[in-house]
Amino acid sequence: MATLLEHALDRRNFAFIFMMMTACRPAFASEIDDYAQHRAALIEEITADVRATASYLGRRALDPRVLAALGEVPRHEYVPPRERFRAYRNQPLPIGHGQTISQPYMVAVMTDLLDPQSDDRVLEVGTGSGYQAAVLAELVKEVYTIEIIEPLGRAAEQRLQALGYTNVTTRIGDGYYGWSDKGPYDSIVVTAAASHIPPPLLEQLKPGGRMIIPVGSHFLTQHLVLITKNRDGTLQTRQLLPVRFVPLTGKHD
Repeated sequence: MATLLEHALDRRNFAFIFMMMTACRPAFASEIDDYAQHRAALIEEITADVRATASYLGRRALDPRVLAALGEVPRHEYVPPRERFRAYRNQPLPIGHGQTISQPYMVAVMTDLLDPQSDDRVLEVGTGSGYQAAVLAELVKEVYTIEIIEPLGRAAEQRLQALGYTNVTTRIGDGYYGWSDKGPYDSIVVTAAASHIPPPLLEQLKPGGRMIIPVGSHFLTQHLVLITKNRDGTLQTRQLLPVRFVPLTGKHD
C-alpha cells in the first residue's frame, strides 16, 4: 500500500505535468479555459480510482498519453447546459433520449485498454454526445463512430466539427453491424452493453487488434470484456470489472 508521502509525491508530479501541458497548448477557442483546474482535479481522482481497482484491471496506472487526452478534451462541451456544473464530476450524466455520457474513469480505462497508437484507425459504437470519440481523436489517426439515435448522432457530428476534430467521421446506423467500408480497425470500443459480442465487429477487427465492450443484460450483471485478436485470427477474451451501461439497441438478435 502506498504511503501518504508517495501519494503526495504522485499528486505533486501530476500537478506539475498538467500545468506544463496546459501552459504549452493554445487557449481553447481563443479564451482562457476556466475548466482546466476542474479537469486536473478529475484526472487526479481517476488516477486514484485506477489504483483502487488495480486488481480488476491488472494495472495500477494508465498511460500518461490517455490522461493527457482527458486533460485536453472539454467535457463540459459534451453535456447539456443544465449539466455543465457537474461536467467534471467522476460520474455518468444524462444527455437526452435515455442515454448518458460515460463516467470519465470508464472512458479513461476503456481508452487505455485499447492501447491506442498514433497511426490507428478506431471504430466506436455508440457516439452519444461525442466525448469518447474526442478523447480517442487526441490519440489516434482516424476515428469512425456510429450512433443509432439520429438526433444524438447529428448533434455530436456538429459538435465535433465545431471543436475542430477533423479526424472523426460520424454515421447514423446500427453499430452492431459495424462499418465494414471503413475497416478493418486496429481497435473497436463499444459504449453500450450487448448481450453477446457482435460477430460483425470481430470480423472487422484487424489481427493484433483489440476490442473493449460491456457484456451482459441491462437488468443483470454486466462486465467489461477485452477481446484481443491474435495474428492467426484466434481470439483471447478477458473479463474485467463489473460495470453498468445503457443497452445496445437495434434490430439485431
